[in-house]
Amino acid sequence: MTVIGIIGGSGLDDHDLLKEAKTETVDTPFGKPSAPLSMGRIDGTDVVLLSRHGNRHQYSPTQVNNRANIRALKETGVTHILATTACGSLRRKIGRGHFVIVDQFIDFTRFRKNTFFDSFENGTKHTAMPEPFDAGLRKALFATSVDLDYPTHDGGTVVTIEGPRFSTRAESHMFRAWGADIINMSTAPEAMLANEAEIPYATVAMSTDYDCWKEDEAPVSWEVIIAVFNQYADRVKKLLIKAIPRIVYQMG
Repeated sequence: MTVIGIIGGSGLDDHDLLKEAKTETVDTPFGKPSAPLSMGRIDGTDVVLLSRHGNRHQYSPTQVNNRANIRALKETGVTHILATTACGSLRRKIGRGHFVIVDQFIDFTRFRKNTFFDSFENGTKHTAMPEPFDAGLRKALFATSVDLDYPTHDGGTVVTIEGPRFSTRAESHMFRAWGADIINMSTAPEAMLANEAEIPYATVAMSTDYDCWKEDEAPVSWEVIIAVFNQYADRVKKLLIKAIPRIVYQMG
């Protein structure tokens, strides 16, 4: 049975997405997840929704217990994860409100627990991760977004920084030179842990700003991000609602 987990990012974690919703508090060997899990249905499919930063957005990117979040979803039977995230654009072609169906990440975080395998006492474990985002989920998200006539980019590399500060201009130019297309504070280590847990995972990133590399634009601010959230968040919700039946059909 297909059970879809949705990890909602800043402003994109509306629990009204679910029908017949109930809340369940979960504990894991890695502690408690960011928030109680909301369990319900979308178009007849079982869905588990988790607010990445907590129900009051109380956890900074560094404070998010990614290990507990992924473990909690796995323990409740989630078979596929769809994550949402806001991001800054590092490319002119990726405008505000555009969606990027990410296919690669660069981990530039420093202080986060990024593996379930802290010790090799019970055996060596190195997880291969050449393609960290599931191709089938990515295909469904992209096709659905195109059907909805949303400006969408098929593939892109996200660089995840530690935060909570935004980049310096030198860093922003460096990330562009590295080949990154967008920047956020959430994909790593979340995607890494989903791969370790062997749960297919994909991200839809919504561009809200141009970080600070584009000198004819004002540097990113939280106020700007919130304003763009409010303008485009309903598109993300509609994308998820429409994509889930497609995913279930694809999975047979």
